[in-house]
Amino acid sequence: MQLRPRQAQFVDRCTEALLFHGNTLGVAPTGGGKTVMLSAVASDVNGWDGPICVVQHRDELLMQNRKTLHAYNKKADSDLFNADRKRWNKTGVTFAMAQTLARPDNLKTMPPLGLLIVDEAHHAPSDSYLRVIDHALKLNDKCKLLGVTATPNRGDRKAMRAVFSNCADQISIKELIETGFLVRPRTFVIDLGVTDKLKNVKRTASDFDMNEVASIMDHKVLNDRVVEEWQEHAADRRTVVFCSTIAHAEHVAATFMSYGVTAGVVHGELPDRERADILAAYEHGEIQVLVNVAVLVEGWDSQPTSCIVLLRPSSYKSTMIQMVGRGLRKVDPERYPGIRKDDCIVLDFGTSILQHGSIEQEVMLDGAGTKICKGCEAIVPKQCQECPICGLEFPAELIIADTKKCKECGADNPIAVRFCEECGAEFPKKEKEDLEEFALSEIDVLQFSPYKWENMFEGLAWVACAFEAWAMCISWRGRWIALGGKKESPLRILGDYADQSLALVSADDFLREQGDMEMAAKTARWLSLPPTDAQLRLLDLTPMTAMGMTRYRASCCLTWMFNERGVKRRLEDYQNQRQLVAA
Repeated sequence: MQLRPRQAQFVDRCTEALLFHGNTLGVAPTGGGKTVMLSAVASDVNGWDGPICVVQHRDELLMQNRKTLHAYNKKADSDLFNADRKRWNKTGVTFAMAQTLARPDNLKTMPPLGLLIVDEAHHAPSDSYLRVIDHALKLNDKCKLLGVTATPNRGDRKAMRAVFSNCADQISIKELIETGFLVRPRTFVIDLGVTDKLKNVKRTASDFDMNEVASIMDHKVLNDRVVEEWQEHAADRRTVVFCSTIAHAEHVAATFMSYGVTAGVVHGELPDRERADILAAYEHGEIQVLVNVAVLVEGWDSQPTSCIVLLRPSSYKSTMIQMVGRGLRKVDPERYPGIRKDDCIVLDFGTSILQHGSIEQEVMLDGAGTKICKGCEAIVPKQCQECPICGLEFPAELIIADTKKCKECGADNPIAVRFCEECGAEFPKKEKEDLEEFALSEIDVLQFSPYKWENMFEGLAWVACAFEAWAMCISWRGRWIALGGKKESPLRILGDYADQSLALVSADDFLREQGDMEMAAKTARWLSLPPTDAQLRLLDLTPMTAMGMTRYRASCCLTWMFNERGVKRRLEDYQNQRQLVAA
């Protein structure tokens, strides 16, 4: 087992950060190879001042991590510290259950460690993990601390900086999709006529009240409709369904079976052996639909899964990302011969996508509601217009589509949330609408563009400008090619796709990284102004022939005119390179 180049870079960055800071956080989504990267760091036993301990919160993860370590390094020496076996490997790696190790009597047996690795590191600020971490540092103040996770932001909004002072690297979901290591999610938001009711479900300390969710969602007419929508969009796909309660899951599974579809149910109250048998039956294709309650959110994957059904809302974005992530892994053709998987269909009946908007997640070590001043690096409330320490004025933040502003603190929130994500204030309830029709719409879950994309040549090309940079999405030889340009930099091919939306996402991301988002945002007033005299002169237009043209569209037309020859030459070079590779 070898690291891919991006994984090796991740490992190097984490190692460098550990040596420099003494601790670090590495973020990689499902399918990024988090376990093998963790193993690469752990296998370098001689690189640390003492033995290594890997802490996780579930037995399945403990055994998975140990198995991967030995697959990566067959000479690795390891042992287990859990409820059944409490053995420290004092020269190699010990895989420990956090709940077991955190007990005072067990902590007393811990040897001085050189490296402590926390898997699913978003759990690190919890009391049991902190007891383990504090004790390890007490025994050896030179012990390094590495956290790895797919979801760096906790649902309870506790700051991760209490444990990790920095983030060494983050591999994004989009990055893995574009490089071919994850499949693209095709997400459908489906309204069963209960959306308003779901928006008003009360929250508990950990999530929405799932009993209340079940009282809304668990009805025969709705369960029938769920199966009918699934049959229309994903009838030939292995599917994982997320439900609110055990009774809800059992009713949904029974509904699938009444339609002649094989289905099984797993939940936390099942005996371990029975749950393992059902998971094995799904893995071997004996069951097509696997319905679960909270047990498959993290730490479990089955590559053939190509449909995710969300029949519950997610109070926290991290939960939604973990659920969708169960279906994004690519299929290993040697392990699953004959199974093809090009994408993953996500059927969201529970409003999660509308509430959270994207499956990407920013790393916020300081918790929600704060930002760092670039002048003095002070941590200040997010709503501050200027730094209270050094007086630096913060730039105005862009308002993206589908948001609403909190009247209490002024923060922008996703349109579907009931409570402000910054201050907790409740938004006023809207009058309920009678929804007689079931609504279905496909949306792009990866990005909502802050830029205005101009349609050129009846949809054969799209152009957007952002002062320092510009990007294009061009239909070329049956494919969609994304290109990006920047002053004094060579023209770049950003991606080659069968799907136009993926090309637009790739081009849009280039602008986000290289352009001026504040000045070129589609909400900027200047975009709608008439063209300048200089623009008209360069485009050989008169005020009369330019009727209806805006200053921004004129900029895009000029961008195309100035770069057309270079774009065509770059596309021909790209085609020649592809032919050479194919040969």
